[in-house]
Amino acid sequence: MITGELKRQVDKIWDTLWTAGITSPVTVMEQITYLLFMKLLDDNQLARESNANAFGTAVQDPVFKEGVCVISEQPRIECAYDKLRWSRFSNANPPEMFETVRNYVFEFIKRLGGDEDDTAFGRYMKNAVFLIPTPEVLVSVVDDMSGMQLTDKDTMGDVYEELLKKMAAAGANGQFRTPKHIVDMIVALMRPTLADLIADPAMGSAGFLVSAAQYIIRTFDKELYKPKNRDKFKTTLFSGFDTDQSMLRIGAMNMMLHGVDNPHIVYQDSLSQKNTERDKYTLIMANPPFTGKLFKNQVSGDLLALTQTGKTELLFVSLFTKMLQVGGRCASIVPDGVLFGSSTAHKALRRELVENQRLEAVISMPSGVFKPYAGVSTAILIFTRTNHGGTDDVWFYDMKADGFSLDDKRSPIAENDIPEVIEKFHARDPKTPSDRKVKCFFVPKSEIAENDYDLSINKYKTVEYVAEKFPPVSEIMAEFEKTEREIQATFAELKEML
Repeated sequence: MITGELKRQVDKIWDTLWTAGITSPVTVMEQITYLLFMKLLDDNQLARESNANAFGTAVQDPVFKEGVCVISEQPRIECAYDKLRWSRFSNANPPEMFETVRNYVFEFIKRLGGDEDDTAFGRYMKNAVFLIPTPEVLVSVVDDMSGMQLTDKDTMGDVYEELLKKMAAAGANGQFRTPKHIVDMIVALMRPTLADLIADPAMGSAGFLVSAAQYIIRTFDKELYKPKNRDKFKTTLFSGFDTDQSMLRIGAMNMMLHGVDNPHIVYQDSLSQKNTERDKYTLIMANPPFTGKLFKNQVSGDLLALTQTGKTELLFVSLFTKMLQVGGRCASIVPDGVLFGSSTAHKALRRELVENQRLEAVISMPSGVFKPYAGVSTAILIFTRTNHGGTDDVWFYDMKADGFSLDDKRSPIAENDIPEVIEKFHARDPKTPSDRKVKCFFVPKSEIAENDYDLSINKYKTVEYVAEKFPPVSEIMAEFEKTEREIQATFAELKEML
């Protein structure tokens, strides 16, 4: 979380572009992303140059080389590499800066990976457009951005998180991010490792992938010094899919800001027949779209074989059972309707998880988690793909607080169940007697099957009613009479005063 001067700079940059007429929050985010990337390239090379000078060595594989860069072959456009650097163009006069950034630097970063399909960022930059309208607007943004120290990945991540928060608050095209503390909770529950292949088939801005990357950096920092592990971390460890080119660009940049240079990020409708990714991943973490609906002829046949429906919240969970390897794990946020819906498709999906896979946990979250964007009640389903069952006892947790008020303001509060959710999930033991009057308990598979595979926690939780004692009616009436006399006496005093 950022505060103080850095937050003021981010707010000012956002407001500058908004006031300049760029009123789509996604577009504002994209334009800031491009400029952040330009600055990051130069900041990183400046740091490497400083180190090289200190040790009397040359900079290895510099982005900005000596001589001239060919921006375009047809027509042939050239520009000195030095002119492309932030530290150079940020000091130019407004017209020169605008021409340099629009015509040279922007085109340079679009083709930075060589062939546009070589990197995730390159793939989704090819249709990018520079939309900052005037030299004056560009100068204002560049000046504010120049004061940011972005070589620290935590700072970069915090700046990017603040931008994503502002984009979500503006309600951009339904692109509402999953709150970071909820994403981090799910990652802590699943404990990703360098041995995993991690995917989010509805990645949006790549929040789950970024959080998983941060967790791995913290937990396996020494292992990342090994070239094999480092290469996997930067390339094949993380995969993400989305149907929105803007979000793919933003997601790719988000990953790059967190040290993942070339993840497997693909433009793809995950539910369609074109998605052939099956039996591949060891860990899926996702918050797939709620309440969406597709025509069945658009949906992959193997998903319809499991659940005959067009509802995206059911189809995505079905998809996860197909994309995982046997033994692969999944944690998915779902609307509460998935837990107790009475349609044939709802029941078929729940039966699949309980009978054919290993359903491990159902964590019920409070309905205010996604406010102010939506008030829908949600839960987290955690399961392992086995294809032969294995569900014995399912762990339920009734989460009441997440550290923020459950109104539209979402102000920080002391009450927070998240640390306990993580601790008790990893310490859970079905042999321990369960008390269904408390927040978490086990329910045997047989009982769930008897209840039509209903997974709502209220179906199994014991509500303890405590009789409340009231005073006798005679005492209550006497208190009323006393109050009435006091009121009449007050009226009498007021009349005397008049």
